[in-house]
Amino acid sequence: MKAKENAFLSVRDLHAGYGARNVIAGLSLPPLKPGRLVALVGPNAAGKSTLLRAMAHLISARGEIKLGEIDLMDMRPAPRATMIGFMPQSLPDNVSLSVLETIIAALRVTGACDGGQPIEERALGVLERLGVSYLASQRLDMLSGGQKQVASLAQAIACEPAVLLLDEPTSALDLARQFFVMRMVKDYAAAGRIVVAVLHDLALAAQWADEMIVLAHGALHSAGPPAEIVTPTMLAEVYEIESRVERCSEARLQIMVDGVVPHASRRASISKNN
Repeated sequence: MKAKENAFLSVRDLHAGYGARNVIAGLSLPPLKPGRLVALVGPNAAGKSTLLRAMAHLISARGEIKLGEIDLMDMRPAPRATMIGFMPQSLPDNVSLSVLETIIAALRVTGACDGGQPIEERALGVLERLGVSYLASQRLDMLSGGQKQVASLAQAIACEPAVLLLDEPTSALDLARQFFVMRMVKDYAAAGRIVVAVLHDLALAAQWADEMIVLAHGALHSAGPPAEIVTPTMLAEVYEIESRVERCSEARLQIMVDGVVPHASRRASISKNN
């Protein structure tokens, strides 16, 4: 089964959590359009990672998640993996496989190379695309944090899924590698795919994202173009900070934090003393 070109990703009345703890309850998002890079932002414990894991069907969830007319909630894992790629915050420890072997494994699970390009050739091509072909023979458990993130991204895009979900893809990267990865992800979306990335750096999100979705307490606070979403009001309501939002000489958004809103300061003090 293959999604039609220009198929929107829709999330409606989504409920998800861990065991008896419900993190997201009744969440609906605006339709996510192909060709767009969407930044998913919000404070700690807002439900960002939970939302991504629910969309990837990695945790128990109920509600509606569709790609066009395809119901992703009812799909078997292998065909769903050809449509949705997921990059977690971190890879498991003590994985002794080489980077190339992990990408080959991802391709075999989905059957993405059946009858086509040799699987090892395709896996190497993914690493070359990310500029890290030198990592091919290195064991995953011997990599630095930043190298692991790039290897994880390679696994996620190996099957060229229509939807790419990235959980903090730049958290362990230096500035040069951040730029490279965000440029690649932006180009991946521009080719007609949907990319949703959890980002904590709002300036980075505003620079690269076409759309921004703001979560707070497991609910949708706002969504739209970054220039409309990143405002002192939103930052006060969601992040509990007093701030100014200005533009640099290149017209990029810059956030200056001047302090915390009074009630947030009191709450932090009470929490610390208790």
